[in-house]
Amino acid sequence: MRTLLDTHAFLWGIGGDRRMSQQARDIFVGPSNLSMSIASLWEILIKVQVGKLNLPQPAGPYVIRKLAENRIETLPIHLDHLLAFERLPMHHRDPFDRMLIAQSIEEGWPIITGDPWFARYPVDVIW
Repeated sequence: MRTLLDTHAFLWGIGGDRRMSQQARDIFVGPSNLSMSIASLWEILIKVQVGKLNLPQPAGPYVIRKLAENRIETLPIHLDHLLAFERLPMHHRDPFDRMLIAQSIEEGWPIITGDPWFARYPVDVIW
């Protein structure tokens, strides 16, 4: 089954961050079908530009290389994702996370995240 990565799960996974749970780490490094939303890539680029995230190389090429190295596919934002986004209750205020929640719901995929707010939505959270 395909699994969606939250932005921090991707960053923690590629960085070997110990805050990532063992279950999430096992899925990240194992033979799985991981996807990362274009919304997460957008979020990373914004955070780098405003100085909230430092990466060892220019963000675009670095992230693209890490996606390839870890066999992670990208998930575009489709119209049905946007419509699901609009229907979500405002439990979570972060628009990037809300898009990931909408995509997880629409695709029927679990999401790897340590964010406790995701559990307030009808998504299968792995952590």
